[in-house]
Amino acid sequence: MTSPMADTMTQARTERKITGRTVLFWMIGFFTVIFIANAIFIHLALSSFPGVVTETAYEDGLAYNDAIAASRAQAARDWSVSGALERAGQTAARVEVVARDAEDAPLSGLAVTATLRRPASPEAPVVVVLQEGETGRYQAMVNDLAAGNWILDLEAQGGQDGEAFKSRNRVFLSQ
Repeated sequence: MTSPMADTMTQARTERKITGRTVLFWMIGFFTVIFIANAIFIHLALSSFPGVVTETAYEDGLAYNDAIAASRAQAARDWSVSGALERAGQTAARVEVVARDAEDAPLSGLAVTATLRRPASPEAPVVVVLQEGETGRYQAMVNDLAAGNWILDLEAQGGQDGEAFKSRNRVFLSQ
């Protein structure tokens, strides 16, 4: 049998005291890990993105103001222009645009251009010029167009005083 005094002596030998030096080493170790992690993150951030979005920021800002003015003028005209993309054969597709003015009358004599591009893809865009069939209805056929999601950018020029219309639509072309 062991005496109670022997138990407290073995317990005292196995206990570790926390001293000021131990706390200091733990603090230095903790902040060293934090500083190393921050240095790695800063290096990765600066090496992956240089911070330059455009080389011509001033000119782009001026063009943006012009785009805002054109958008307000387009909204004031109150045109209703809708675009659609539908399958017309095995690999061909038809782009169709219907244009109406503020009084719901068909808009005739417009020069309509459609640009089809894949979202987040390096593929070259497909640009087609639409021809007016019925009054206010413009169409064009596109060959070798794959199924899937497309961004359809429409531009229409004409009307009174050379007015312009622009829109961007997300469309899906079935198989």
